[in-house]
Amino acid sequence: MATAELVNPFREGLRLEGATHPCQLIIFGASGDLTKRKLLPAIYNLAQAALLPSSFAVIGFARAQMSDQQFRDLLREAVAASDEVRVRDEAILSNLAERFYYVSGDFHEPASFKTLKTHVEELDQRYGTGGNRIFYTATPASLYGSIAQQLHDCGLTPAAQANSFVRIIVEKPFGRDLASAKTLNAELLTYLREDQIYRIDHYLGKETVQNILALRFANTIFEPIWNRRYVDSVQITVAESLGIEGRGNFYEETGVVRDVIQNHALQLLSLVGMEPPTTFDARDFRDEKIRVVEAIHPIAYDQVETYAVRGQYGPGFVAGQRVPGYREEPNVARDSITSTYAAFKLMVDNWRWAGVPFYVRSGKRLPKRVTEIAIQFKEVPHLPFRKSQVEMPEGNVLALRIQPDEGVTLKFGAKVPGPIMRIRSVAMDFDYGATFGSEDASPYERLILDCMKGDQTLFDRADGVEAAWALVDPVLHYWEEHRNVNFPNYAAGTWGPPEADALLARDGKSWRRL
Repeated sequence: MATAELVNPFREGLRLEGATHPCQLIIFGASGDLTKRKLLPAIYNLAQAALLPSSFAVIGFARAQMSDQQFRDLLREAVAASDEVRVRDEAILSNLAERFYYVSGDFHEPASFKTLKTHVEELDQRYGTGGNRIFYTATPASLYGSIAQQLHDCGLTPAAQANSFVRIIVEKPFGRDLASAKTLNAELLTYLREDQIYRIDHYLGKETVQNILALRFANTIFEPIWNRRYVDSVQITVAESLGIEGRGNFYEETGVVRDVIQNHALQLLSLVGMEPPTTFDARDFRDEKIRVVEAIHPIAYDQVETYAVRGQYGPGFVAGQRVPGYREEPNVARDSITSTYAAFKLMVDNWRWAGVPFYVRSGKRLPKRVTEIAIQFKEVPHLPFRKSQVEMPEGNVLALRIQPDEGVTLKFGAKVPGPIMRIRSVAMDFDYGATFGSEDASPYERLILDCMKGDQTLFDRADGVEAAWALVDPVLHYWEEHRNVNFPNYAAGTWGPPEADALLARDGKSWRRL
């Protein structure tokens, strides 16, 4: 029996280029934090913007016992609590909630997946979704392989058909080292094709991250100087003022390199360093990104202390409030050597970037939340002014602010008004919010929508994941085997350990003041 189409009474008919097709979205881990905080608000926002297909349904799957109505109530709670929901419309929410269903089951139990299959096939008929399915694994990575196998064994991932699709979205961390990433890739590829696997890194869904591509490849004033002839160095900072937010068990197993450096930070580096793709389709774009990571000079086991620094925060003050040290957090070992800060010096061995250092840092309990990419340009070859006339401590810098104050700042020298020739650094600033309004879509909205369209451009590929792990693996192994480390080595509310400053000082440089 067919039901009414999913309708937005205010914006009916609005669709993006590359329209979505009828489909079901099945969320594994539907009772979890990620689903409530990110996925459900994103799905609602897509409905509110009339970007969901008219034939659409959602099935939640988790161990927790829950009725369809309770799952629909969870949707309402998530929308009410989310600061990412822009417009709350009861008619749209009610219409969407009617399409939410729930199955309670065990991720390792074939009977649970047979029950899920029954629901999927029933909703296929009810909503006319034509066998199109997207499975979202909002679960620990240890379950990905089991979920893929169970879906295959119960017949929910049939062989490719011309008129339908089956796709799976997998969350980071994709493995915990190179060996586990390869194993996980092999498990998924046993049951699915690479073009069915969407490895999500929400950073690539941020509008301001994608704006890096527009800045580089849509403006002739930047790309000609985006190379070793003009660029002195690049700094990438992913800083958090928050601590681990009660996730001691998770962070003890993960640490900052697995949580941020291996994925978010290297994604930013690849966007800055990549060659212009021939086209913006998924294959060409991802080829160029991966080539950059593969070109990064490997950090040998005996060179780790030269190219990498680790840190762990102790007690301190953030925003005027006293906060505990990492070892004082719940579910953290009192002698833990887990890194909450890491800094790397990376060299890209290719024609464009030979000799240009990329300094990457990320940490918890730093003074402020900020993600920034700073392109430091070389000094002019000859300065006709006296040193006393020039006040440009940083020289020319192009700073790309990813969050929270999204925008671009270009620092250059200008004459100070007056009869004396004096040069001072000034800023030309583009503010994303002031120009376009606040960021219109959350990263999860963009990426879920892209998956519905079958666009893998902003998702990671198996060889890209493995290239990133191959780079950081020697560092992680070295740190694990050298456990006699002086932690904590930076106070909460500071910019990291002194060893991180020394990493740049050896090259005559310093971290930017943010």
